[in-house]
Amino acid sequence: MRLVLISVTLFAYWLLLSGHYNTWLVSSGAVLSVAVVGFSLFKGITDEEGFPIEKLPRALIYWPWLGWQMVLSALNVTRLILHPKLPISPTMVKVDALQRSAVGLTTYANSITLTPGTISVEVSEKGSAIWVHAITKENAEGFADDEMNRKVAWMDGVEGPGG
Repeated sequence: MRLVLISVTLFAYWLLLSGHYNTWLVSSGAVLSVAVVGFSLFKGITDEEGFPIEKLPRALIYWPWLGWQMVLSALNVTRLILHPKLPISPTMVKVDALQRSAVGLTTYANSITLTPGTISVEVSEKGSAIWVHAITKENAEGFADDEMNRKVAWMDGVEGPGG
């Protein structure tokens, strides 16, 4: 079933990007989507981690929250940039990640980077910590009790409802 969903998703994405819907192109896209999944299966690179469909219901709750955090953070960075004294204090901080799967850890690191004012610089080899660069010390101190960390862990299935 996962392979069928991957094929359908690839085909839908191809249709979205293509913008052309004549018979030849649509049928070519469908055949090639199935061929890509077949090749991936042959090479052994199709696994649950590459297409974590079971995390989708919780992700649909998390993504709007992340979008709102991106807006709030963008407004905060805008305020800093427009301030006459430019009150930034760049800081590096080590954040203990609550996620235990590669998908969860990647989602958390990417969420940090998508939020203006912070960038994930490095993930530890054991996947238990992320080094983050923050534009201000206040932003860095916010990682001590990070709601995003808890929400991504919840989405990953590690903990109870997030934050």
